[in-house]
Amino acid sequence: MLDGCTPWPEEFAARYRAAGYWTGETFGEFLRERARRFADRVAVVGAGQRWTYAELDARADAMATGLARLGIASGDRVVVQLPNIPELLEVVFALFRLGALPVYALPAHRGSEITHLCATTGAKALVVTDRHGGFDYRSMVEGMRRQGTAPELVLVAGEAGGHVPLDRARAESPDPAVYAAADPADVAFFQLSGGTTGLPKLIPRTHDDYLYSVRASAEVCDLGPDTVYLAALPAAHNFPMSSPGFLGVLHAGGRVVLAPNPAPETALALVETERVTITAVVPPIALLWLDAVEHGTQGGRDLSSLRVLQVGGAKFAPEAARRVRPVLGCALQQVFGMAEGLVNYTRLDDPEQVATTTQGRPLSPADEIRVVDDADRPVPDGEVGHLLTRGPYTIRGYYRADAHNATAFTDDGFYRTGDLVRMDASGNLVVEGRAKDQINRGGEKVSAEEVENHILAHPAVHDAAVVGMSDPYLGERVCAYVISRSAPPTRSELLRFLRERGLAAYKIPDRVEFVERFPATGVGKTSRRELRRELSRRLDAPR
Repeated sequence: MLDGCTPWPEEFAARYRAAGYWTGETFGEFLRERARRFADRVAVVGAGQRWTYAELDARADAMATGLARLGIASGDRVVVQLPNIPELLEVVFALFRLGALPVYALPAHRGSEITHLCATTGAKALVVTDRHGGFDYRSMVEGMRRQGTAPELVLVAGEAGGHVPLDRARAESPDPAVYAAADPADVAFFQLSGGTTGLPKLIPRTHDDYLYSVRASAEVCDLGPDTVYLAALPAAHNFPMSSPGFLGVLHAGGRVVLAPNPAPETALALVETERVTITAVVPPIALLWLDAVEHGTQGGRDLSSLRVLQVGGAKFAPEAARRVRPVLGCALQQVFGMAEGLVNYTRLDDPEQVATTTQGRPLSPADEIRVVDDADRPVPDGEVGHLLTRGPYTIRGYYRADAHNATAFTDDGFYRTGDLVRMDASGNLVVEGRAKDQINRGGEKVSAEEVENHILAHPAVHDAAVVGMSDPYLGERVCAYVISRSAPPTRSELLRFLRERGLAAYKIPDRVEFVERFPATGVGKTSRRELRRELSRRLDAPR
């Protein structure tokens, strides 16, 4: 195992291999095998390009040879910050061929995060695009170079400026001598934590553990060669990468369609033209799509090919979840997981009540779940507690983070997810929020998720986010941020609506802020951290 990473204890590793979860396949072999089986099928569509499996495989070979000639070798780390373009797949599979390790960054990251990733991993190179979403990544790199924090080798997809053009890195003919075999038990790549404080922590994923989650997810999601998957979220994020994501689709021989952005007018047009069968979004985007079809400009789209809408990344409120089937005409599959490992799915044959009110059950029979109180004691069945987990695809530690690992993991290897959940009688988890998002109002615990769901039931409300605000007397009070559909309800109307729904008095928001949009994380989830910061600024502002 790579230095700075925590391996699974040998007794667990042996158990997972014996059970067939870990098969010894590596990412360097993954694409090669699928290219043999599905050579002439279209593998990826995006940015005006359509590549078959054979073409993607050949491009990965040519890129691997070119990168090797630029000095990239087995064990090197390369930060990859590309949007949803086919070159993302070409580059990462080329790195796998070399035994080099991609470090996945999101398009929304900026110089601070990229500098942190390069420094922490000792990155040999950085791969970016020229411009995306109105941002010039070449300027970001120039700023890093002035500070002395950029790797020596920078490759740019598009207009490269003074950097190495990605297109010119590709060799005319591949050289198999540069390929390197990898140990399936070793780290294949790094992902980033979805934490809400400080710079992201690095998550080391091995070939064995991650490819198991890919295969199992493809099976749970019933993928096959007829699957057409729309990657509407940034494809370098764990959810659209592996749950089942583009890797699950490639495993099954399906087609990956890369959307440049998740806006309804972009994504739903691709659903129609590419006959997409499954796609994945976070709750704020799901709400945009639902409103666009039900009340907006996308109501005439032919979405009849769409079989499944996956919603994950954050809890999808039941009030919104119940709209999916009648509005979009497809099944809802809730996905609750984390880049650190554990993934839960509602199953495609679950009753509608389960699909709309729970976040599903663990992917693997080897996933171990504990729901505990603040003292790590198991809570009674059906009660809310902290979710702890370990299993064949959940990491045992962050990269080079011994101090943090001491609190993020138990002595016997369970990961403290930070989620508050309860488990129903059928083994499905219901997410009640994050531990830090539980508001302590004078000793009364208020679940932000619960209050948000009640607010979303108001017909004039499009979205809601509830956060705690500091208070000298109660410790915290409840603040609700609300995006309305049209004319917003007045504060008094909204609070009366909540009281009429039977919401306890201490859960009624003390403050209501009507806004046009919420700040978002790199993958499009609502950033509660930024909402809390904005609220703090407002409270601290002179009156």
